[in-house]
Amino acid sequence: MATIYEVARLAGVSPATVSRVFNGMSVSPERAEAVRSAAAQLKFTPNRTARTLRRQASEVIALVIPDIENPYFTEMARGVEDVASQAGYSVVLCNSDSQIEKEATYLQIAISEHMAGVILAAASDHTNLDALLATGRPVVAVDRGTGYDIDGVMMSNRSAGQAATENLVQAGYRRIACITGPERIETAQERAAGWRSVMLRNFPDLDADGLLRYSTFRVDGGREVMEELLALPEPPDAVVAANNLLGVGAIQVLSEHGMTPPRFGVAVVGSLPFTTLSPSAVTVVRLPARHMGVTAAKLLLERIGGDDQPPRTVVLRNEIQPARIPLDR
Repeated sequence: MATIYEVARLAGVSPATVSRVFNGMSVSPERAEAVRSAAAQLKFTPNRTARTLRRQASEVIALVIPDIENPYFTEMARGVEDVASQAGYSVVLCNSDSQIEKEATYLQIAISEHMAGVILAAASDHTNLDALLATGRPVVAVDRGTGYDIDGVMMSNRSAGQAATENLVQAGYRRIACITGPERIETAQERAAGWRSVMLRNFPDLDADGLLRYSTFRVDGGREVMEELLALPEPPDAVVAANNLLGVGAIQVLSEHGMTPPRFGVAVVGSLPFTTLSPSAVTVVRLPARHMGVTAAKLLLERIGGDDQPPRTVVLRNEIQPARIPLDR
C-alpha cells in the first residue's frame, strides 16, 4: 500500500498538505489536484478511521524523553523537529526525568490537547500507554521498547555493548567492568548483555558479573560506581560505559586517581559530550541519534496520514571509533 509520503513526493508537496486534502481542509486548487492525481496513480486510500481522528487533532506532536540534559536525546530531538516542521507540524518537547508519574502526566496532556501523535523514549518498562492508544492516536517508541505492539526505532544495543568490549579485549585488557543504566530499562539490559557475552566467551573463568554495576544514566551515576569498582580487592583494568554521561563520570574519577586512558581502558557507547581527554584515548561506539529522530518522525507522520500497515521496528546500526592505544601502554 502506498504511503502519504509517497503521495507527497509524487505530488511535489508536503505530507501535511496531503493530509489537508484528504481531511477536507483549505488547500489551493492546484495543490489539491496534484495530490488527488498522485493518489490515484499510486492507488492510495487513506484510512477512514484515522482520517476521522485527524480532524479532531492539532498539528502538534509530543516528544517525550527521559533526560533533556543528555546531548544524545537533544540530538534525537533535532532530527524529529527537522522532519516535523518540514511537514507543517510543531513539536512539544517533554522531559520525564525517567519518572513514570511525570511521563504519565505528559501522555495525558497529549490526549487532552488533542496532539496528533507521540514519539516516546519510555521512562521504564512500566510505562502505561493504554489510555493514549485507546484514543487511536499513533505512538512511536524510540531508543527502547514499551511492551506494546507499536512502531519503534531502536539502536542495535547488544551489538554496541559487544563492539565496545571486543575492542578492549583486542587491546589487551582482561578485567573489563561494565557500568550501565537502571536495570528496569531495556537499553541498559541489552548493552550489558553484549558486554557479558564477550566476557564469557573470552574469559570463562572470570566472575564477570562481579564487575557489572547498574546505576543512573547520568554523570553522577558513572562517578559513584567507578569509585566502587576501583575500591574492589582486585579492581578492573578497563571499563565499558553503557552511555555517554556514564562515560564522562567514569573518566572524571579515573583522572582524579591518575589512571587516565590508555593506562586504564575506557570504551563508551555514545559520543562523549565533553571530556578533558583527547578523543583518541577512548573507544567510542557512535549512535546515530539524529537519524533515529528523523526515522521516528517519518514513521509517526505516516501513521498520522492514515498508514495502517502492521507495526514496524527499525534497528539502526552503530559505528565504532577505536582508541589509538600505544603498544607500550
